[in-house]
Amino acid sequence: MKAKTVQLPDGTTIPAIGQGTWYMGERNSDLRAEVKALQQGLDAGMTLIDTAEMYADGGAERVVGEAISGRRDEVFLVSKVYPHHAGGAKAIAACEQSLKRLKTDCLDLYLLHWRGSIPLHDTVAAMEKLQQSGKIRRWGVSNLDTDDMQALWKIPGGNACMTNQVLYHAAARGIEFDLLPWCEEHGVPVMAYCPLAQAGKLRHDVLTAPVMQEIAKTRGVSGAQIALAWVIRTGNVIAIPKAVQPQHVKDNAAALTLSLTEDEIARIDTAFPAPDHKTPLDMV
Repeated sequence: MKAKTVQLPDGTTIPAIGQGTWYMGERNSDLRAEVKALQQGLDAGMTLIDTAEMYADGGAERVVGEAISGRRDEVFLVSKVYPHHAGGAKAIAACEQSLKRLKTDCLDLYLLHWRGSIPLHDTVAAMEKLQQSGKIRRWGVSNLDTDDMQALWKIPGGNACMTNQVLYHAAARGIEFDLLPWCEEHGVPVMAYCPLAQAGKLRHDVLTAPVMQEIAKTRGVSGAQIALAWVIRTGNVIAIPKAVQPQHVKDNAAALTLSLTEDEIARIDTAFPAPDHKTPLDMV
């Protein structure tokens, strides 16, 4: 079966499952395993790698830099800027530092990590300047709720946003009430972080719930693969699970070709119902 992909607003096609790097780069003793895991993921088709200047204070970007050395052309590289760096000269400097740690001269996608005190129009202006200088190819946002996205769209150039990266998994479906429909209406794919609820740490039942285990057993796959297949089921969502263990990397990549039936989706929806009202944006 063909691996699933998602199309960005500019027509660029990326894999529906990429690789997250949150908590990577925190210990030098883990460097070799983390680099190897990212390279294994690249080999398996998960060519999107997401990182951020915040992760391990730049440590995760250094891990990614090692992992993609000599393979930069294979990778769709994403990083994120702190809100307090997301405007003017600070944005330029932050991006340049990220590029240095990543050992590259250009990011494929640069995201505002979350909304802070710097006005969105200043962030858009900084992103446009970074594009014009060739340091980034595209830009987007992260952790913006519906009202934030509406505000962004009112700013000249704001609708050049390529994605909104938010927390999303079967037990955290708040975005389905209004944010996800808004993004779909405006052609903005969502990038889901913590699609496995941090291996179940956020919500243990995401992976161990009877419905997940029953479907997984029937399919001969893992509960994590079912959870990932659910997240990317619509074709408008990209999942970025983090994995270091070789088997977990393999499982994540295998979910790229796993499609759930309407009945399986309905069973998961029954176990983890979507909200019928507006809820605060879930963030970690």
